[in-house]
Amino acid sequence: MLCFAQTIEKVNVHGNSIFDTEDYLKWINLSPGEKIFPGIKDSLKKRVELNLSERGYFFSKAETILKPNPNDSKKTSLIELNISEGAPTYINRIVLLGKNLSDSLKLLSLFNYQIGKVFNKSALEENFSLILDNFEEKGFPFAKVIISSFDFYIDSVSGKNLTTIYLKIDPGKLTKIDRIELKGNSKTNDYVILREVRMNNGIYYSQKLIDQIPKKLDKLRFFDPVQTPSFYFNSRDEGVLLIEVKEKETNNFDGIIGYLPADKQNNESGYLTGLVNVTLRNMFGTGRAATIKWQQIDRLSQELELKYLEPWVFGYPFNVNLGLFQQKQDSSYVHRRLEGSVEFLASENVSASVVLASESVIPTVSETSTFTVYNSTITTSGLNLKIDTRDDYYAPNDGIYMLNSYSFSRKKINGPSQYFTSSTKLSTSLQRFSLDFGIFRKVFTSQVFALSLHARELRGDQLEVSDLYRLGGTNSLRGYRENQFLANRLLWSNLEFRQPFTRRSFGFIFFDSGYYLRDQDPEKNIERSSAIKLGYGLGLNLETGFGILSVSYALAKGDSFSQGKIHFGLVNEF
Repeated sequence: MLCFAQTIEKVNVHGNSIFDTEDYLKWINLSPGEKIFPGIKDSLKKRVELNLSERGYFFSKAETILKPNPNDSKKTSLIELNISEGAPTYINRIVLLGKNLSDSLKLLSLFNYQIGKVFNKSALEENFSLILDNFEEKGFPFAKVIISSFDFYIDSVSGKNLTTIYLKIDPGKLTKIDRIELKGNSKTNDYVILREVRMNNGIYYSQKLIDQIPKKLDKLRFFDPVQTPSFYFNSRDEGVLLIEVKEKETNNFDGIIGYLPADKQNNESGYLTGLVNVTLRNMFGTGRAATIKWQQIDRLSQELELKYLEPWVFGYPFNVNLGLFQQKQDSSYVHRRLEGSVEFLASENVSASVVLASESVIPTVSETSTFTVYNSTITTSGLNLKIDTRDDYYAPNDGIYMLNSYSFSRKKINGPSQYFTSSTKLSTSLQRFSLDFGIFRKVFTSQVFALSLHARELRGDQLEVSDLYRLGGTNSLRGYRENQFLANRLLWSNLEFRQPFTRRSFGFIFFDSGYYLRDQDPEKNIERSSAIKLGYGLGLNLETGFGILSVSYALAKGDSFSQGKIHFGLVNEF
């Protein structure tokens, strides 16, 4: 008599030739140390024969023998599994049953590669899924594929086991999205969500369009990650698409203020230093946005930036952006830029914009008669093309980002006249080319590979310090001071390997590389300079109530650990 208190010592598999022993052990799902249970023989027999039949071995047999060990004080038993796999069954034909299947030939073509192959349930179900996807995209979300019957027989010539499979396809009801309902948007106006979704009432059901809705809404950055909307019929037999969102805080404040006391020895007064960044997105639930950024870099350097976004002007897919930027650079000059752009939203992934800007550079009056920059005014026009397929703005797992820009500037020199020379041009032109490209891919199980490439090129005569690009710091080349290098040509890359903790929080290691070139300017006694710079380190991106906080520790090539730099700040929300 078998005692069910006994446990399994080992499972031995005999008679198998087509499938490995490991396959059978996986199918029976029993491990040494588990207890013997009533009906174990029948259970193992059914598990084995079911898995074999799903793989085309319909005439297989399995026998289970339990061998208790009477001399074993631990009361263990051996399980002997005897297998007769039999001959496989091959698919000879697949027949579709159903009315009004005008595209039956197309559907049958999905099964062409299975004709003449051993029956395989999982491969068959993959094709069922493709058929259902096909019907979903044509407005039939409740289509069904049913295996009506199998016809088994033996081929008189080859002696093989063959089967004809009869499939019944029920398309169901042709369905429209009669209504779109929104839930959870207590602050955001309904029309802001609906215009981003770009779906109207009365369109035919399409699962592909519905699956794209979360990605579209996540780009607004007003909500936590949005789930795929649900679809149902209400009491009036209307097709209702329900979009649920969970709003998050869209107004962010980031600031740090410090005070450097007076230096009495050098007769210098104390001053404030720090950063204040206020971002208002989704103002009054309309999708409008504004930001104010002030930064006191040192005693004599200061930046002020104001931006405003007016989305979907008059209900059309055009965004208007306005910006004011003012930079006070040391005791050299003040640079002021007023900019406006109109962006055409061709689709949720592609946009193009026209940019107009007016700039002025005003040299600071000093007691010494040292030349810094000319007093100048600059008028700029430009074009931008953007492609953004990232699945999330803050922590993308997949997609690409590309921004390609070109601008042409007419620069007029106003003075000071005492620094004019015979070679000074009172009117000159500047051209700027820029490219930003990023690619994001999930690797292994959940880690993310992120690579971004950036290029800047400035062309023109009589280039001044205020015209040049700046490289170094949090948003370009980590491990170096902010704006450490000046150049008219820049190339840099950022390579990151990310380990997510939550949907938008992750740790990362990175490697940055950069190249800068500043052409010589004999008139200003500036020699040509260029270099390749490398930086590496690790960091964290953390989702907080104030936004996405990025903190990294970076080393430049050749730095010791104590020379590392800590970069931190909020990820740009505008």
